[in-house]
Amino acid sequence: MNSQGELRTAEQVLALAPDAASRKAGAKLAVSASWSDTGAGAGAVWGLCAGSGSTPYRMVADLSGPDGPAFNCSCPSRKFPCKHALGLLLLRASDEEAVRDGGEPPEWAVKWLTGRRQRAERAAATVAAQAAEAAEAVGDTGDAEPSAGRAAARRRAEQRAQRMADGARELEHRLADLLRNGLASADRGGYGQWEETAARMVDAQAPGLAARVRELASAPASGDGWPSRMLAECALLHTLDQGYLHLDGLPGPLAATVRSRVGLTTDAAELLATGEPVRDDWLILAQRDAEDGRLTTRRIWLHGRNTGRTALLLSYGAAGRTPELSLPVGLSLDADLVYYPAALPLRAAVATRHAPPREAGAPPPGTDVATALARYGDALREDPWLDAWPVVLAGVIPVPDVERGWQLADARGESALPVDPRCADRTGLWQLAAVSGGEPVTVFGDCGHAGFTPLTVWAPEAVPL
Repeated sequence: MNSQGELRTAEQVLALAPDAASRKAGAKLAVSASWSDTGAGAGAVWGLCAGSGSTPYRMVADLSGPDGPAFNCSCPSRKFPCKHALGLLLLRASDEEAVRDGGEPPEWAVKWLTGRRQRAERAAATVAAQAAEAAEAVGDTGDAEPSAGRAAARRRAEQRAQRMADGARELEHRLADLLRNGLASADRGGYGQWEETAARMVDAQAPGLAARVRELASAPASGDGWPSRMLAECALLHTLDQGYLHLDGLPGPLAATVRSRVGLTTDAAELLATGEPVRDDWLILAQRDAEDGRLTTRRIWLHGRNTGRTALLLSYGAAGRTPELSLPVGLSLDADLVYYPAALPLRAAVATRHAPPREAGAPPPGTDVATALARYGDALREDPWLDAWPVVLAGVIPVPDVERGWQLADARGESALPVDPRCADRTGLWQLAAVSGGEPVTVFGDCGHAGFTPLTVWAPEAVPL
């Protein structure tokens, strides 16, 4: 495959859009009249787009970067990719004559491409050095005195562990008070009392506990039956507290899960240095961004063609900027992944890419509704704090029902899986129904206690949308 083989379809391009408004604006710019001096070559696509001013916007996209496509545009937008990048790539996907391959980038594009690729090389060298340092630290047998840096790092880790343990004990007292006074007191106390507790967990450097406290605080406002939901959340939070306070007595994989749930993450450099790589042809299943006002979290789901394993990549962007890692949905990536330690490994990091992303074939094998629920149940045995587990459903028909909620009905049986009510206001559900047209489709998403969250659908001809 040549270096320009990726991002050749409109669906792949639109999958990179940060929001619906960008997709709409980019589609309007996917016409030859908006562009001049376009071209593609050396792993890049470039062009000039007429704007409201006298000087056209300069847009260049690097499609061969190690972390996926990257974009640079002289427009003032803070979205990545911006509407100009989407417009040019959509134009290229629909009209090869409008953006011809085989050209040489102009000087302004070469300057940015060269700088970006040099930075990528330096970053890769830094990661390699950190991995080597981590491997050296892990290999320390204790025969020699540890370096001052490693000793200081160990002291900081011990201090944080003590603060987190103190936070867990304080939270246990708070839960005991709640149950002693009765759940009705939670409704009278309001959200503020729990926000203060969550802030205390943040001070204890236990962000995972803080997040679960906020979940607990939202229960009284969740509608009928909230006491039972709050009691269940209390039980999960108590179990997590006790798990962290008794880490030494847990099996290694479960202890790793508890650490990650309370907020202790494995250093990426150490992971890549010590973890066992899993090489496969990874189908890029879905990409989804979520914002909390301060941070944008990007989730990318992958499926290994040979191993059958699912992997989740996480990347972050601060201050309103989108994360850099971006993999077009529907393509396939030959790469080594290293899974983070857990009782049920799912999150992973990319260790080595052996080739650029390329066109994928058929969707991954799917399962029926009953098997999907069974897999989620199996996952809960390993990780009781798990909200959902990724699955591929095959042969299901979306059934709209505004009153009772959407469902995915098994075309081969009598079972149906409810769609998570939090998805009810998304236009994507109607797009899912339009793709199906009443016929069975293959859908990838998260199956959990609240229902199924659709993320990607394959039409009967196996084209990801």
